[in-house]
Amino acid sequence: MPPSFPDMLTAGYGFTDPAVILGSAIERGGTVHQEPKVKVPLAMMNRHGLIAGATGTGKTRTLQLLSEQLSAQGVPVFAADIKGDLSGLAVPGESTERVNARASDVGWSWKGAGVPVEFVSLTGKLGVQLRATVSSFGPLLLAKTLSLNETQSGVLTMAFKYCDDSRLPLLDLPDLRAVLQYLASDEGKPALAQYGGMSGATVGVLLRRMLELESQGAGQFFGEPEFDVQDLMQVTSDGRGIVTCLELGDVQDRPLLWSTFMMWLLAELYHNLPEAGDLPKPKLVFFFDEAHLLFRDASKAFLDQVQQVVRLIRSKGVGVYFVTQTPKDVPADVLAQLSNRVQHALRAHTPNDDTALRATVRTFPKTSFYDLEETLTALGIGEAAVTVLDARGAPTPVVATRLIPPGSRMAPLTPDELQADIRQSALVAEYGEAVDRESAREMLAARMTRTQPLPPASAPAEPAPAAPPAGAGRAAKTVARVASGALVGALSSTIGRTVGREIIRGVFGLLGVKPPRSTTRRSRW
Repeated sequence: MPPSFPDMLTAGYGFTDPAVILGSAIERGGTVHQEPKVKVPLAMMNRHGLIAGATGTGKTRTLQLLSEQLSAQGVPVFAADIKGDLSGLAVPGESTERVNARASDVGWSWKGAGVPVEFVSLTGKLGVQLRATVSSFGPLLLAKTLSLNETQSGVLTMAFKYCDDSRLPLLDLPDLRAVLQYLASDEGKPALAQYGGMSGATVGVLLRRMLELESQGAGQFFGEPEFDVQDLMQVTSDGRGIVTCLELGDVQDRPLLWSTFMMWLLAELYHNLPEAGDLPKPKLVFFFDEAHLLFRDASKAFLDQVQQVVRLIRSKGVGVYFVTQTPKDVPADVLAQLSNRVQHALRAHTPNDDTALRATVRTFPKTSFYDLEETLTALGIGEAAVTVLDARGAPTPVVATRLIPPGSRMAPLTPDELQADIRQSALVAEYGEAVDRESAREMLAARMTRTQPLPPASAPAEPAPAAPPAGAGRAAKTVARVASGALVGALSSTIGRTVGREIIRGVFGLLGVKPPRSTTRRSRW
């Protein structure tokens, strides 16, 4: 005799391990079963997941309630906030008739509560400025950001390789522009003999694409101080995980830019975190909103690298959740790594919609309790079909779920509230001001000023001279660049952290292991 719906629910979700609560099950016909709650074991949150559904079905609120509960259990969260809807996480929600009715319906003791939030931004307008150096961004990610073809990407990779071998640090876009212009010039062409040539036309395309990127304000986040991903994994003095919101309201019309930057963050985590194995809770959970934008027009090499990061970063204690409209938005090899599924309603208004609906149903375990095609089109706002990994790592039965209401505000902060929160940020002191060090642009200019032939890329560096006295001003640096020992001095001051070892690019062309930073973090909580 087949099990009843309550028996199935108890067998699938009756575990007592620490968990993130999603809501209460809805039996076919509309009956809500308040116990046991539909939930995800905390230890399984690093098995990655997918939050999908049509526009307006409640994906953002699902992300919000997951972030709240993870924070409450000491797990830091990073989330993209495309429209500013998530900023309300920072303040308690209001007790309204609608919230109280939903809480009563699902048997949830609702209480308004905010969570500790740090707001960061790619422009510095809606949060603390995030930056990355061009070098650590790497040629593969930068090629995707610039929408380059295979030939153009190869030329970009060649320029990065030349800079690595010649110890020219690429910190910002002017550095990369100077290198490309030099290599395309008569003086620079001999330096490419061991790498292959690059045509002036291809370099021209790269320079124009970089100019377009800068005209959109993207040049602001290439530079230093580079964001340290360790700052994403902080907890408050009372043990709550800090939620880092990447505010994208002012760049939401540049999706390729911010989606690629988020991939840089994820790749940095993969590249720098130690192996952790199975943990009782994740070190960090990463929510990747509008995920289809990451994979649109992506090269095979890029997709292979995304798959590698998603597959391997679990063992570093990081969970990755893609938020998008349908599972078809995510490549099959990546989708296969996403064990926890929260599927909101889908609409079948067109033949393409119907095809997407059928494809989505095939990604779920089979169930005798629902007709999933019918269920997925009939779900209301704040309802979803759920299947996750249980405490043993086995998939739970698919259950239509009425989600609990978030405890924080389900509306964005006002501009004044947001700016007041940003001014209190513990990250302002570290990342608030840009740093302009000597780098490839200045070093190339100094070499050409001396009309000294460039040494072969493989030539060993000369011993570095003594460091200049502290407090030397910009004028002193200018003099130093044109002095006979300028090149060596510049090298010692700008890439001292890499002298004595090969610069190695791994996943996404990132730099090798970085020098340790101070583990002392300022906190306002």
